[in-house]
Amino acid sequence: MNDASAHAKFVRNFEQLKREDGPLVGGKNSSLGEMITALGGKGIAVPPGFATTSSTYWHYLDVNDIRKKITKLIENWQLKKTTLAETGHAVRALFLHGNWPTDAEAAIRAAYRQLCAKAGVDDLSVAVRSSATAEDLPDASFAGQQESYLNISGEEALLHACRRCYASLFTDRAISYRQAKGFDHMSVALSIGVQRMVRSDVGGSGVMFSIDTETGFDKVILINAAWGLGENVVQGTVNPDEYQVFKPLLADQSLVPIIEKKRGEKGMKMVLGGTETPTRNLPTSKSEQASFVLNDGEILQLGRWACTIETHYGCAMDMEWAKDGITGELFIVQARPETVHSRSHAAIFKTYKVGKKGRLLTTGLSVGDAAVSGRVCLIETARDIDKFIDGSILVTETTDPDWVPIMKRAVAIITDHGGRTSHAAIISRELGLPAIVGAGNATYILHTGQDVTVSCAEGDNGFVYEGSSEITTESVDLTEFPETRTKIMLNLANPAAAFRWWRLPADGIGLARMEFVVTNAIQVHPMALVHFDQLRDAKAKEDIRRLTTGYDNKPEYFVDKLSHGFASLCAAVYPKPAIIRMSDFKTNEYARLVGGREFEPDEENPMLGFRGASRYYSAHYKEGFALECLAIKRLRERMGFRNAIVMIPFCRTVGEAKKVLDAMAENGLRRGENGLQVYVMCEIPSNVILAADFMEYFDGFSIGSNDLTQLTLGVDRDSGELADLFDEQDKAVKWMLQQVIQVAKQKGCKIGICGQAPSNHPEFARFLVQCKIDSISVSPDSFFAVKRHVVAGENT
Repeated sequence: MNDASAHAKFVRNFEQLKREDGPLVGGKNSSLGEMITALGGKGIAVPPGFATTSSTYWHYLDVNDIRKKITKLIENWQLKKTTLAETGHAVRALFLHGNWPTDAEAAIRAAYRQLCAKAGVDDLSVAVRSSATAEDLPDASFAGQQESYLNISGEEALLHACRRCYASLFTDRAISYRQAKGFDHMSVALSIGVQRMVRSDVGGSGVMFSIDTETGFDKVILINAAWGLGENVVQGTVNPDEYQVFKPLLADQSLVPIIEKKRGEKGMKMVLGGTETPTRNLPTSKSEQASFVLNDGEILQLGRWACTIETHYGCAMDMEWAKDGITGELFIVQARPETVHSRSHAAIFKTYKVGKKGRLLTTGLSVGDAAVSGRVCLIETARDIDKFIDGSILVTETTDPDWVPIMKRAVAIITDHGGRTSHAAIISRELGLPAIVGAGNATYILHTGQDVTVSCAEGDNGFVYEGSSEITTESVDLTEFPETRTKIMLNLANPAAAFRWWRLPADGIGLARMEFVVTNAIQVHPMALVHFDQLRDAKAKEDIRRLTTGYDNKPEYFVDKLSHGFASLCAAVYPKPAIIRMSDFKTNEYARLVGGREFEPDEENPMLGFRGASRYYSAHYKEGFALECLAIKRLRERMGFRNAIVMIPFCRTVGEAKKVLDAMAENGLRRGENGLQVYVMCEIPSNVILAADFMEYFDGFSIGSNDLTQLTLGVDRDSGELADLFDEQDKAVKWMLQQVIQVAKQKGCKIGICGQAPSNHPEFARFLVQCKIDSISVSPDSFFAVKRHVVAGENT
């Protein structure tokens, strides 16, 4: 065999590899070769390198005469003659004490020298990663099963790292995982990827999915980012930044469709070390913790790469990226098919509800959408893994692949550290376990033996409640619901939960309440941001400084948070309409926002006071309304969500309608411009009586049954004493509904209902269908019941 053929037998440059070479070089390496050969011309940057072949692995086993020895050791473990730990240690020792075959060693040395020559250095720093030939299959991810070694330089160090990669094919977790998945241990070979190190130690790195990892929503890209090398993100030892990008709008270079940016604490970063310790962790500076790792341009570039890679592979992808801190270049360093949602049954929709919740103990990022009650088992270090009690809720600081055997025996997992792409999150998804990661204080708050409920059924945030709650589930076959003339839309407020409902066959969002986003994501009164320097309340001023960290311009904090909050809601139903109701706080509610006391009057009856449309043109709030308008303008024009429709609440008179439209126009929102539609709430008797006049100024009506019932019957909807009189199905209220729907039909104006009546009384939907209402907007938990009533009503 000549040198060239020997080299090809044992080593292949990435440029020589394609996707179908998985049996030769494993999933990771064949994918790297595929991206370089097929996608390099499309702008995807991948660091150069080479891979050892599966033949090299088998050759190593045969030259060292260890194939039969490994088989025997595994058989003894399967027969329970030895423990897993004893078996793994013995097998790994065979690899670590072996010698490299002369021909394979020469090929590796030659390939490394060639890589060094291309870089113009003698001892190039490389990443050495394992790539098993059974990796990244549709039903198995093998995430983190084998080892990676970073900042390896020099031929001897490289050969030693390759030896260690071979040994890692038989870590305890890898043996256990293959056994559980039914893989023959002696039919899986290992390829080693040797790739030029990206100087992300002085830059940043992370993980990227071309799908929402919790809900399977396929229109978003999730990016996690931290300072330094990427191992901390993968292992979950830091809480990273999290960005979400909306795929359908990425092709338009004029738009910035970043729908979420969450700054993680990023408490440490992994940097390059010396010969003895190639990498080490350092605390990050306060400046690094307060800053985003990626700017908007970089986020969009990675997002476009993710789309290109996903399109090429024809499936959702799990990718790792790195940013060179010296050159500023971005690179993709790994790409593999996503393995959880690709196996889910899209037609079956399952929901979890948690009732009788106990005291809230801690929160974090939710993984999955399930909920479970159980008993805590707190394990602080890997040394204590054997103390785990089967069927418990595992609580720990963080997990790595060594924890997989006990993770499989848990009913839920809670970690102090990590993001949605951490090891704990990835494995929990694969195991189908609810998990809460990045809780921060779980190991301090929770203790072994404590009964708690883990809820991942309430959106992006996961909650741990004291005691055992009532958990109910519902599974629905979505194919059983036909299309209806009457549109069924959703009442949604929480952007964090928006993607949970993307599979519902809804016709859009009929009501998105601005108040929820302001209360939860912003927390500050908009006027307190506009007049921050004049605030008299010292505590409020300090709270605002803390909340607006990273925002030099205080009002920009409001605009940024509000626009991003609504972006998630608009994305969940795009391109279907999302009707956003402008703020409708009452004065007592506004006053509870940070800094609000200085800007709100005391009213005897806030329900009928300074609320809704009356605020927007008032000198007391018009600067706050301007910020609301700027957020909607940014949402529609900069991010690209033209499906956003504006709705005005509590508009008492036609004259007030004119004033509100003028105030919107002053702030860049003109009805009809760039397709902007403006709706009005129909919730005051005057809206019904003068419906035809109101419809001259608005594109649609949305009936608010709560306020309309209150004002028609003269009943305070918050009064316990009058609760029996508050009835949306009263004849007088029904007359109001019939009247306004009839006028809307005559005028060709769209009309729907977004009040609680159809959600609380699904049979009420039949009455609305008979009136030929255009749409009914309901809470997600009553969607199926209302849909069934609409189907029945339209068929009678």
